[in-house]
Amino acid sequence: MQTTSSNRNKRSLANNRTGATAVEFALVAPIFFLLLLSSFEFSRLNVIRHTADNAAYEAARIAMVPGATAAEATTEATRIMGIVGARGTTITINPATLGPNTSQITVTVDVPLDQNGWIVPRFARAQTMRAVSTLKAERTGQ
Repeated sequence: MQTTSSNRNKRSLANNRTGATAVEFALVAPIFFLLLLSSFEFSRLNVIRHTADNAAYEAARIAMVPGATAAEATTEATRIMGIVGARGTTITINPATLGPNTSQITVTVDVPLDQNGWIVPRFARAQTMRAVSTLKAERTGQ
């Protein structure tokens, strides 16, 4: 007899807790999903940042060889940034005209945060990620 009354008490306690689970879920779920979405957002922006570094370097490598043009370097950087779907990317080659006396080439890739995120645009208006690569030119004009 002792066991049936203790089973009834356990069942009545379990029935009283059903609403508590829903309340706990309602409190924890928004925080959990915010953290999950934030991790996706920052992971994606990190991929774009690393791709911008790679695009600047590869464009500088193309521009450093004799006979290369700034347009070829810009095309390569644009192609690489297109792989990750970065929007609004600006590529700058310095000097803009590559001649035989060019000693070094600097490629700058700017990626606006407000066009490439889901959450970040609300907090990072008019901010950009910048990747810069400078390489010595293999030119024979000197």
